[in-house]
Amino acid sequence: MTNNVRGYLQLHPFHLVGPSPWPIFTSFSLMDLALSLGLTAHGYISSIWPIVLSILCILYSMTLWFKDIIAESTYLGDHTLAVKRGINQGFLLFVLSEILIFASLFWAYLHSALNPTMELGMQWPPVGIPTISPAELPLLNTIILLASGVTVTYAHHALIEGNRSHTLYGFTYTTILIALFVYFQYLEYSYSGFTLSDGVYGSTFFSLTGLHGLHMIMLTIMLIICTYRVYNYDFTNTSHVGAETTILYLHVLDVIWLFIYIIVYWWGS
Repeated sequence: MTNNVRGYLQLHPFHLVGPSPWPIFTSFSLMDLALSLGLTAHGYISSIWPIVLSILCILYSMTLWFKDIIAESTYLGDHTLAVKRGINQGFLLFVLSEILIFASLFWAYLHSALNPTMELGMQWPPVGIPTISPAELPLLNTIILLASGVTVTYAHHALIEGNRSHTLYGFTYTTILIALFVYFQYLEYSYSGFTLSDGVYGSTFFSLTGLHGLHMIMLTIMLIICTYRVYNYDFTNTSHVGAETTILYLHVLDVIWLFIYIIVYWWGS
């Protein structure tokens, strides 16, 4: 039995979330983004501003929702051991769903790559596709991701040992490296010799690398939040679920990128 700070006795270790506007606000923002993307892709909307507005609404709701969660976990004491265990289990299931999504995209890529049809010129990459060299920006991005795995592991060990300054340095360096990865991915897309509409190669290539890039943008946001929370003394060496999930997410995306680099950039070219 725990004494809750809100002034009543709580007979269980779980967190009963109070009324919040952010779940429904986020849901409508995501629906608006999906509709805007679909209608723009089919030519019903000629402006990009509905998509931009939807993204801004999502970021707004994320910011205030995360603020509430941080307050509940750090200042109100609502995240007990049972709650933290549930968060970790839920995040592991989320990671599993992400792995399955990428597995389906690899399946789509390899389906055509291993048995190219007459329409593809009986070869892979298809005739007329100027592939991206695996020894240029993709190799640099691979080195950057491997380096980020080192710095975030350094931050993790420093956090466990209670060394705040080294933890802050580790998360800061990791955030910079992941942001560089996203920037170089943008440069790669800018100078690519093919587009999303260039047959099955273009669609599968940009689906795999683009989805991974979207996750890297999400990871950058998560690392910025973790860096701020370390700076704000929110984490301790025994209570840092947000940092643990972010570190796990980075390592999973690192491994997925290695598969992308080997299969799509190196073998696929």
